[in-house]
Amino acid sequence: MDQVLYQYELNHTTWVYLSSLLMIAVFFKFNRVWSLRNLDLLALIAFAPGLLLTAHPDGKLQSFGYIWLFCVTGVFLIRVLLDPLMVRRPLLEPNLTPGGLTFLAVSLLLFLMVNVLTYRPDERDLMTARDVARAVSAEPLGSAANGAATKQELDLQNRPGFFLMMWLPSISTAALMEVQEQPTDVASRQQPQIVAARAAAILSHWAVVIGLVLIGVRHFDNVRAGVSAATLYLLLPYTAQMTGRVDHAIPAALLVWAIASYKFPLLSGVLIGLASGVIYYPIFLLPLWCGFYWHRGMVRFLVGVILVWAAMIGTSALLLHDTTAFWTSLKAMFGWSNITAATTDAGFWAFSEQTAPYRIPVMVTFFVLSLGFALWPTQKNLGTLISCSTAIMLATQFWHLDRGGIYMAWYLPLLLLTMFRPNLEDRVAVSSLGIDWFTRRGLLRKKNAA
Repeated sequence: MDQVLYQYELNHTTWVYLSSLLMIAVFFKFNRVWSLRNLDLLALIAFAPGLLLTAHPDGKLQSFGYIWLFCVTGVFLIRVLLDPLMVRRPLLEPNLTPGGLTFLAVSLLLFLMVNVLTYRPDERDLMTARDVARAVSAEPLGSAANGAATKQELDLQNRPGFFLMMWLPSISTAALMEVQEQPTDVASRQQPQIVAARAAAILSHWAVVIGLVLIGVRHFDNVRAGVSAATLYLLLPYTAQMTGRVDHAIPAALLVWAIASYKFPLLSGVLIGLASGVIYYPIFLLPLWCGFYWHRGMVRFLVGVILVWAAMIGTSALLLHDTTAFWTSLKAMFGWSNITAATTDAGFWAFSEQTAPYRIPVMVTFFVLSLGFALWPTQKNLGTLISCSTAIMLATQFWHLDRGGIYMAWYLPLLLLTMFRPNLEDRVAVSSLGIDWFTRRGLLRKKNAA
């Protein structure tokens, strides 16, 4: 960033202090101290210490950071599960005019995007992307002994989802410690991947911001609520720390736009299907979304999901000619390798072998929760769709194997929509969606027969 602004230097710890004070100044309701909005805001700020500790080199502090994140995530999980019961939702405007909010949001977005363009990924970010590129091109993987590995040895165990997502390296926007510079020849060989990752990260964050504002305008009938959600998303220390992580940002953009396009079940199905193919976990949103579209639109929604899955499976078959590699990528795409895996290099489940068996009841509880949303709430509206989708993506953090707890973008935009949303009991599928082609043809035949 100092290449653009002279002698600019800002680390994560300093940004935690500054952004926390700014969030309180803009969004804290000083005339209603014990309002739910204030409690939500303070809980969001409470994520920051845990995120900082998970990036610390000391193992004990890392473990404490993951425990901290799990505790705060648990608080928010209870909060969003109770959200459908909160019928009274008073309008609490931010302490800044719409023009000031917009200026702040645009300024933050530009700063964050410049960070993505100026910082370089480290060796840990580039290694997996390099191996995926070699797997697609059928070259030996550099991580194997004597350079004799083949593409089927690509490790997809702890990173479920579409294997081409790993072709995009993460972009280190800043770090608590110094990042080792990469040799020029390594950077030049992977330059197309780095450029693609930067473009994907920037476009994803723009999509999240625009999607939040659009939802405020079209579905909340309150442009200020959408701008507030977008501004708070950009202000959070997490966003600055993980700006260049495409495996965080891309699913966030897809889920936000699935909510934004809920009146078009086919498009929402495509976006949910793409999100579930990219990181696997949104597949557990299907019972909830099918329950929402049950009386109208479910067929169109499922058609969109299946079409995307078929396209992604076909892409894997074309790029991975080796049968073993194809099946490995397919299991990773649908999460089987992550469900059956027992170990990981980093995260809550990596610090003690004694805690590993407890992940199984956590997963079972999550599966029951996901299936239960097909039936509860019985009358689903847009508000319950947002809050319950947030609950599912929040709950994935408790059993995600690799660094579970830090993937906040998977639920953070939806959580902000839950915080700022009005009462949406009238936004149900039957009244919001048009009749599909098959139903229309059936009604026309009955009319002609009569």
